[in-house]
Amino acid sequence: MRRDMDEWKSIRQDVLVNGLSKRAACEKYKLGWHTLNKILLHSEPPGYRQKEPRPKRVLAAALPIIHEILEADQKAPKKQRHTAKRIFERLKSEHGFTGGKTVVEDAVRAWRQTQQAVFLPLVHPPGEAQVDFGEATIRQAGIERKVALFVMTLPYSGAIFMQAFPRECSETFLEGHRLAFEFFGGVPTRISYDNSAIAVIEVLGGRERKLTKEFLRLQSHYLFQEHFCLVRTPNEKGHVERLIGFVRRNFLVPVPEISSLELLNKQLVERCVADRAERTRGKTGTKAELLQEDQAAFLPLPKQAIEARRVDNRTADSQSLIRFDDNDYSVPVQYAHRRLTVVATVSEVRLVFDDRLVAKHVRCWEREQTFFEPIHYLALLERKPGGFDYARPLEKWNLPECWALLRRRLEAHDPKHGTRSYIQVLRLLEKFSLAQLTAAVEYGLDIDVIDAASIRTVAEHRADEPVKLFPLDGRPQLAHVHVETTDVSSYQVLLTEVTS
Repeated sequence: MRRDMDEWKSIRQDVLVNGLSKRAACEKYKLGWHTLNKILLHSEPPGYRQKEPRPKRVLAAALPIIHEILEADQKAPKKQRHTAKRIFERLKSEHGFTGGKTVVEDAVRAWRQTQQAVFLPLVHPPGEAQVDFGEATIRQAGIERKVALFVMTLPYSGAIFMQAFPRECSETFLEGHRLAFEFFGGVPTRISYDNSAIAVIEVLGGRERKLTKEFLRLQSHYLFQEHFCLVRTPNEKGHVERLIGFVRRNFLVPVPEISSLELLNKQLVERCVADRAERTRGKTGTKAELLQEDQAAFLPLPKQAIEARRVDNRTADSQSLIRFDDNDYSVPVQYAHRRLTVVATVSEVRLVFDDRLVAKHVRCWEREQTFFEPIHYLALLERKPGGFDYARPLEKWNLPECWALLRRRLEAHDPKHGTRSYIQVLRLLEKFSLAQLTAAVEYGLDIDVIDAASIRTVAEHRADEPVKLFPLDGRPQLAHVHVETTDVSSYQVLLTEVTS
């Protein structure tokens, strides 16, 4: 192209400036008369110009068929729509098409270009937000796994908040909002969403939606206005759509090696804060400066944060297990075959019967896991002590060494009922903590008092804390009173005398 332009310039200079005749120029540059006149007429090569596209007579008859196939594809599943190659094959076999594959590909490409959406740029006033979930890969304990990324953005300032959760669900949806509102220091006046099943039960048409109970609870607590995108118009929340990709590329590359999601989320919050120092293209100030205008338009945070939870009703089975989120959690055996309420948060699962908390477990986000609380099965084992050594709920129950000694002594003292007596002591864990009861067992072993009633008495005595403060106003005579602490071990002398 440069050589052509150099020659073009030289020809024009020689003829129009230096006075070289046209005939001489044609001989010097080996040009035809019409070509020389065109060079002298134009300051640069005009290129090939076709007044009208060449007619494609073979394709013309097939164009209506191609368009009909492509329009019908709009209602077909995305993964089962026609390719240009498949349309060409159908034209040949079904319609006797004699043209080439290239012209069909060009026709398909031209039609699809005319169908591509054109989006209207939107204005975003201060105080509004957009929310979406994305997906990312992390590496935890050397194993790659997928996490759900909750992202809330403020389009006016460009500020962003994100957190990683094990999965996208009602609990993480609510928890993400709670954390985002606290991070930004207020509640956006309007939040835009897609039509996720977490928030929308049914699309009624236009902007009308039938909303889920948990979304309505969230909205009632924080009082923001909702805005749901029209179906298949994600551009209405395009700001957050773009930023999910931005987050993955800039905050999660390379794939993070983490020990826990808590640590990852702490790092993500730090990145969100650091990102406020940046300036969004076309904006006059940094994100941190514009965030102040967003915050000025926010609704205030309520005095009490919402509990991010999901509530469900489930029936305990014959093994005193309740299945929730594809995992099994135990309840005390007296609630087997009963209908209980499951209250699940991001971190725990609470099981409630008649407004009474009967069990609590750490939330598991894996699948097909079973979680036993051994104490839940002690009442059943007291009736069936023969199954004590084979009970699955007790399989991984590691108790302090003094408990094994207690069992040996009880079974040696009463071979027939010793195991049941041991289980009766274990059942005191229904009232006392393991630390409290272990201390009582150790003391009972020291003084050779190992029945359940005696150990209970010791535990209760140790649990009773003396009054530390007693007002002496108006009672000066009591200031000099001192009461010695009773040493219960002295009563052991009475037992020794009775034995002798």
